[in-house]
This record gives sequence, C-alpha cells and structure tokens, in this order.
Amino acid sequence: MKIIRTTIFLSLIILLISQSFAESKDSLMLSSVLQSNMVLQQNKPFKIWGSSSPNTEIYIQADWMQHPLSVTSSTNGDFLAIINIPKAKKGDFTKHSVTVSSAKNTIKLNNLLIGDLWLCSGQSNMQFSVKEMKGADEEISFANQPNIRLLNVALNFSAQPINTIDGKWVECSPETAQKFSAVGYSFGKELYESLNIPIGLIFSGIGASGVQAYIPQDVLENDTLLNSVYLQPYLQSPKSKEKIDGGFSFEKVMRPSLLYNAMINPLVNLSIRGICWYQGEANHAERKSYTMATQEMIKSWRERFGQGELPFYYVQIAPYGHEKENPALAKDAFFREAQAKISALNNTEMVTTIDVGDAKDLHPKNKKPVGIRLAKTALNRIYGHLDVVFKGPEFNYVEFKKKQAIIHFKPETLGSGLNTNDGAAPLFFFIAGSDQIFYPAQAEIIENVVKLKSTKVKQPVSVRYAFFNYPVTNLQNREGFPVVPFRTDNWQEATY
Repeated sequence: MKIIRTTIFLSLIILLISQSFAESKDSLMLSSVLQSNMVLQQNKPFKIWGSSSPNTEIYIQADWMQHPLSVTSSTNGDFLAIINIPKAKKGDFTKHSVTVSSAKNTIKLNNLLIGDLWLCSGQSNMQFSVKEMKGADEEISFANQPNIRLLNVALNFSAQPINTIDGKWVECSPETAQKFSAVGYSFGKELYESLNIPIGLIFSGIGASGVQAYIPQDVLENDTLLNSVYLQPYLQSPKSKEKIDGGFSFEKVMRPSLLYNAMINPLVNLSIRGICWYQGEANHAERKSYTMATQEMIKSWRERFGQGELPFYYVQIAPYGHEKENPALAKDAFFREAQAKISALNNTEMVTTIDVGDAKDLHPKNKKPVGIRLAKTALNRIYGHLDVVFKGPEFNYVEFKKKQAIIHFKPETLGSGLNTNDGAAPLFFFIAGSDQIFYPAQAEIIENVVKLKSTKVKQPVSVRYAFFNYPVTNLQNREGFPVVPFRTDNWQEATY
C-alpha cells in the first residue's frame, strides 16, 4: 500500500513539473508569411497573425508607434492584430522593426521596408528565372538592389485551404535575383526606378499549371460552366481519391483548386498593391471557359484579399509555332482573343507580347519588355503617371472601299503614331472576300491608319491581323507597344 501511495505521489510530482514546463515553454509563433526583410504595404492595414497559448495577451509594437497594441489569443491560441502602415516617402528606405511579444516570449521582425507589395503568379513564363532570360549576365550584375525584396513561395499542393508556406524573404542581390521570376523582377525594378520607393515582390506559381488550379473550389462549384468543365471531371476521377504530396507532375498542376489552397490562400491576410499574372499556355485549347474562369479567379482573389478591386495586370500568351505551319491553325489566336476579353472586368489590363515572342520557343527569353510593360501599365493606371504610354494600338473599325480595307485604331491607344520596329511594311495582315478564303495583304501605313489590298481579293469583307499561332509582329506605336491581334469577322472556320 505504501508503495502504491509513493508511486501516485511521484506521478503527481512529474505531472506538475510537466505542466509547469509546458506553461513556461515558448508557444508564441507568427505566420510563416511574416518575416524579417519583407516589404510592408504602405498606407494600408498590416495584419499580424499567428498562434500562442490560449487566452494569452499579445503585444504589438512597431518602431513608428508611440504605444503598443494588445490583443488576446482565442481559446485555441490563434490571434490577429492590425496596425496601420504609414505612407511611403520617395527616397526613404528606413529599415523598420515590429516586435510581437507575450509575457514569456518575444519575436522581432527586423529590416522591414515600407513601400508597395506585388503578387506575381502564373505558370512557366512567369516562373522563368532571371538567370535564363535574354541579357541575364548584365541583368544579374546590376541586381544589387537591397530596397527590392523578394519571396519565392515553394511549390505545394493541398486538398483544403492551408495557412502556411515555405519560402524566405530576401534582399534583392545578384545571388537572389537570378533565381527569381524574370518578368516579376523586371516589373519590380522598373517600378522601383520610377517611384523611388521600396518594392516587394512575391512569386507564387508553377510551370505547366492550369487556371483552374488557382480557383477556390467553392467558386468552381457555384458556376455551372466551370463546375462541368473543370471540377466534376476531376472529382469523378480516381485522381481525386489519391493522397496529395508536394512533388511536381504535369497532371497534378492542372487539378482544380490545389494551388490556390496551398500557394495563394496563405497570403490573403497580406495587404498588397496589386497582382501580375502570366498564364494560359496550359489552357490554350479553351475559349469561352478560360475567359470566365480567369475572371472568376480574379473576383475570388479580390474577395478573399479583402482590399476592393485590386489591380490585376496579365500577359497575353506569346506567338509559338512553326513558320511553315498552316496559318489556318489558329488555336492560339482564338485563345489570345479569349484572353483579351478578360479585361472587360474592371481594373484589369492586358499586356501584349506578340512582338517579343519566339515562334520556335514556348518560353521566349526576351522577358524584360514584358515586365516593363506591366510596370508601365501600373504607372499609368494606379500611380498617376498619365503621360506614360502603356498599351499598343487596338482595332477600332474598318472601312472597305475601292478594293481596299482601311484599318482605324482607337485614338487613345495610338501614342504618338504608327510605325514598324524594323522599318519594313507591316506583316501578318490577311484579307478575305465573302468566300471566307484569306490571302496575305499588302499593308501600308498612311498617317495613323493601315491600308490593305490583295490582287486575289476584289471585294474584301474581312481582315485578320496576326490571327494565327506563330506571328512575331513588327507593327507598333512609336512608343514601342505592338498592335493587338484582331479580326473583323466572327467566322469559326476559314481557309488561308
């Protein structure tokens, strides 16, 4: 009996010691998104979230705050605090700190900058790194830009939305920049040089991925078309029953919602300035569903980030194919047309790359102009630089007279006028008569219109410009932005 009492006593002592150790053990943690070296979005609330012991008082102190803010963690230990971030000042690259503490632990975020934070996402042409781009050596040598900060979100998949990421915020340097998105880096560098404020860039995407992988499942479920095209074929397949791991496969990056759950959802508490998107090659066989899917993705991201109609700037896919390919093979042209329709959604803009692609390479290396065009779009649309031209000429209307077709462009897209980037006549215009047979047209720039004719078409009724898979074009405005591909007909089939 004495032995039993002794055993019970010792057990109680051990239990009390364990409880005391557990209570004193550090349990304060911040979200994996919140790190030293990051950029805090200026002039917006900054959410600080994480976990601790239940019902614990948490103190937040930023170096620009006179007094700390306190919040109490919930019964399951979660907490979220919100502090205001000052407006960034040109040329101010002061390094700030934010301290998060409880009675028993302190976490300090150091080397923070106040500026603008942009999310860059999509597939391989956005993932394509600085070290792979045209002029990489020179670009890397000038990449010592400590006031630009970079975060590469590691590839991950999840069947349900999660809140954590792998990835490290770093200062931009030759070593770190070369591994980052070439389009994203070129975009951020142009903004930095134009605005003279800190710029933060997050890349969260993966090559070969489909748009459906970035859309929350409930959004797909609630739309009849998207549900039938993207979600149900997956849910009704054996793939939906498989265990999801973190490894890459071409099949897995097309599965609905998995990338949103693992690589976008963890970021939604961040205040950001806007989003850059370069994706579409994986969905290029689609038309109507892709336009709708991307618009629904944009709306769902905006709703979940909770910052109104965040600017969303996206890139139209580049030309790809073979010069001996039949021009009637216009799958990519119809897809580019579907992409152009996305911009009907408010506060979105499309960047055209039809002139800087490589018909022989699905991943053209000339990425710098793409990033710069995205940046000029942002400079004009949200930073008030209204003198910055950010788009190329867009088709307005066509006149048919005297065996000619005369193309007029929207005046606001002409910049300072039309020319070609090589001094030659404009390429890739085709005209057709009522027989729907297209022939190459001779094109001539007359002031700000283009006149077309062909000896094989006596009465033209339709014009197509760069409307097939592979054209690398030369027609532009004098600011160097290419004419956007177009057609004046609605024919689904035509002969070239």
